[in-house]
Amino acid sequence: MPEAVITGIGQSTIGRRLGRGSLALAVQACRAAVADAGLSLTDIDGVSTYPGAAEPSPGYSGVGALDLRDALGLRLSWFSATAEAGGQLGAVVTAWAAVKAGLANHVLCFRSSWESTAARLPAQQQRAPHAVSAAARWSAPLGMLSAVNWAAMLAQRHFYEYGTTRTQLGAIATTQRGNAVLNPDAVLREPMTMADYLDARPISDPLGLLDCDIPVDGATAVVVSSHERYQQIGKVQPLAIAAASSAIHGRSDRAFVADLRHTVADEVAADLWRRTHLRPADVDVAGLYDGFSILTLLWLEALGFCPRGEGGRFVEGGQRISRDGELPVNTGGGQLSAGRLHGWGHLYEVCLQLRGAAGQRQLARRPEVAVVAAGGGNVGGAMLLTLA
Repeated sequence: MPEAVITGIGQSTIGRRLGRGSLALAVQACRAAVADAGLSLTDIDGVSTYPGAAEPSPGYSGVGALDLRDALGLRLSWFSATAEAGGQLGAVVTAWAAVKAGLANHVLCFRSSWESTAARLPAQQQRAPHAVSAAARWSAPLGMLSAVNWAAMLAQRHFYEYGTTRTQLGAIATTQRGNAVLNPDAVLREPMTMADYLDARPISDPLGLLDCDIPVDGATAVVVSSHERYQQIGKVQPLAIAAASSAIHGRSDRAFVADLRHTVADEVAADLWRRTHLRPADVDVAGLYDGFSILTLLWLEALGFCPRGEGGRFVEGGQRISRDGELPVNTGGGQLSAGRLHGWGHLYEVCLQLRGAAGQRQLARRPEVAVVAAGGGNVGGAMLLTLA
């Protein structure tokens, strides 16, 4: 019997330029998650969030655990709020560990951002960016100021080494857009053809506009509970975290990656499978990070759904990763079409699928095992979820 389980999930309104701050979005998502679990705010005795009150760029976060505690009037036994806790999904894994250790009974985990609205603020209202990192001093003079430039190098190397093509990469974006059409909360719901994808504005060769995720305003929350305590309430089917990993073996800065054919996704995936009897063939649905389309392809290879270098051929045409394919991927539209929620949108979506509550996009055969992964370049993490 699992000792800690996911019992509640919630999301705020998701959209472009909503004009609402991170705290308001976080409160909306957190209240929804607590209600979904059948709990009250007085039951919550832990809070965990990523990245906390840190604000590396306008709208990225700004809401910490203590901000939320004050807003909801929570009485806490334990809390955590940090940007260095296993990547984007590390807050959930940290909560899982805290519950297993007996530090809390019901931990409210959340992630919120308002990047879309913040991007339109007058310059004097935006927080000053951090100083350029030591590694970035080597790339900034060459104009490499964005993560897309680094992702483009990953894609170029994959194209060169394995013969991957833009059309193959485009199958990820077009398939996910087809999923987003069925998701009322997705920000991009207009059907997209391969021609639309190929004709989109170039951003950093070989990646174009539709290879990049969409900044949005929104928040996601989950409740991680003691299974023993929750059995006394039993309002929803809990979900077990069967295994989790945020392994990192090499340098953490993208500029110092030793081999562009390998990312931290390889280390996370290998560690994840070492921690469980489950195997890739057991996975029924996947939520794989798509800050850029190439990252989804790299996660597919790293997690063993196809051999190294075969990712392009695996996704070609989109059938294998479609909702009725052998491995449905990003069934809610992913960050490329539903909006950038830093991996938490993927977590929310696979929880819906496991519960059989995904509406029009619900898989015909209700899944029993899901994998969710976030990050994957220099830092990242992954979890396997099952019905408890």
